[in-house]
Amino acid sequence: MSRIYALPDLLISQIAAGEVVERPASVLKELIENSLDAGATRIDVQIEEGGVRLIRVADDGGGIAKDDLPLALARHATSKIASLADLECVASYGFRGEALASMAAVARLSVTSRTADAAHAWRIRNGTAAEPAALAAGTVIEVADLYYNTPARRKFLKTANTEFAHCDEVVRRMALARPGVAFALTHDRAVKRRLAAGDAERRLREIFGDEFFAHGRLVDAVAGPLRLAGYAALPAYSRAGRDEQYFFVNGRFVRDKLLAHAAREAYADVLHGSRHPAYALFLELDPAGVDVNVHPAKTEVRFRDSRGVHQFVFHALTRALAAPLGAARPAPVAAAPAFAPPLRQTGFVMREPDAGAYLDFARQAFASAAAAAERSEPAGAPFAAPAAAEDGAGTAPLGYAIAQLHGVYILAQNAAGLVLVDMHAGHERILYEKLKNALDAGPPALQALLVPALIAADAGEMASAEENADALRDLGFDVAPAGPQQLAVRAVPALLAGGDVAALVRSLLAELAEQPASRIVESRRNEILATMACHGAVRAHRALALPEMNALLRQMEATERADQCNHGRPTWVQLTMTDLDKLFMRGK
Repeated sequence: MSRIYALPDLLISQIAAGEVVERPASVLKELIENSLDAGATRIDVQIEEGGVRLIRVADDGGGIAKDDLPLALARHATSKIASLADLECVASYGFRGEALASMAAVARLSVTSRTADAAHAWRIRNGTAAEPAALAAGTVIEVADLYYNTPARRKFLKTANTEFAHCDEVVRRMALARPGVAFALTHDRAVKRRLAAGDAERRLREIFGDEFFAHGRLVDAVAGPLRLAGYAALPAYSRAGRDEQYFFVNGRFVRDKLLAHAAREAYADVLHGSRHPAYALFLELDPAGVDVNVHPAKTEVRFRDSRGVHQFVFHALTRALAAPLGAARPAPVAAAPAFAPPLRQTGFVMREPDAGAYLDFARQAFASAAAAAERSEPAGAPFAAPAAAEDGAGTAPLGYAIAQLHGVYILAQNAAGLVLVDMHAGHERILYEKLKNALDAGPPALQALLVPALIAADAGEMASAEENADALRDLGFDVAPAGPQQLAVRAVPALLAGGDVAALVRSLLAELAEQPASRIVESRRNEILATMACHGAVRAHRALALPEMNALLRQMEATERADQCNHGRPTWVQLTMTDLDKLFMRGK
């Protein structure tokens, strides 16, 4: 080996640039963070050729004094920290003092700045002394010809449009983190973004759009020094990728596996398959409780109490997503029409051929009213439907049923317009939540079958029934062999007594065969219960009378996570009067 020698300063800076200056977007991130730390209220970003030719960031912050300009380009020089105690509770974006020095090592860098008490601005370029310049206030930094002296690194860059897309994403993140700061972004002299200073909700709408807000749930939870705020979209707004997942810790955008896992677990009960949730969440905690000095790019953090943070985020998101419809006011409409609920039926006589199968369901939805009706009226008398649970506006969030479409959808009218409800999906969620609550409270109530249901079974199903007899019993089923290739079902959970027993048991046996019975209740309990609820819910093409439809709507409003079924599909859709007017071109 050759002898050890010290590396030249330029080579040291170029090595550091390999970590800090990954691509034009990473340069832009560092520059915007410096502007925000300087107290800027407006930041103008100019990009040319995806940031390779030029990145120019101008702000109206406090500026840099003339004597400090040479230090701004020096390695490990910063105004953000001065001791280890400062490092352990960093509240600023930048603090390492490497960014500008790394940029100067691989690009042509110019810094023009003016403080409030200076007679004029001063400019410094790579390796030159400070010279007078014209600038009203703040700082302008220009990074030109990125990687001009390291062509090997430049070959790894993508097309100008791709690199600009990454730069645009940086602006999105920083704009979300600081809604009180105005941002402007241009690319090759074309304005791409212009965001005025405002509140957090306005900035979120500008970045995500109205569709996100239409499906968004407000998150605002506090536990000791922790606070989580922002919006989480319901599964109906799920995405094919993770492009709309933003997590901020003390205003800093992070990619943290702990937080991502907590969010994924919170959505696990409502979003299935390969879809990804969308959210913009802001976690606030004592800066001393989080270590941001983990990676040069500062997008990774480490929490002092990682388990506590994970549980807090998980429970806060779970509560927000689980809020019943009746607990939240519907989104305001621009011009709410005059609304009068349709006449409510107070009773009906059971004459429809299929409606009798759902009378028990309607009575379960309003047990007290049903009991009162049965006590006061003789058998066969009309069933009294109770008054609807109403929100603060005096109308039920899902409105009142007016018809059933092809035995599949319920059409309801509410204050905003028309509500379309998938009756099977809605009932499926209701049963699922009831099954979970029943199992948490202890062994579920059983409904003995007057005549055991006999099911033809193959060898695999017979073996699964025998091996998982205890697990089936824990779930509320009494299943036993009735012959070499036959199973007898003598009891089912009371909540599922009206379902297709044969199909339900076959599905359960198939699921139980995939995992040992000892693990099924703990590790896959909710998946099993979701299957049970799916088979027990009201099927399509079954007629419901108006009181039964209204009973379903009222129970959906009182059920957690009723916005989507167990498979992540929406259970209802709102068409406002404005939406309907557009369909018929009214007012044009």
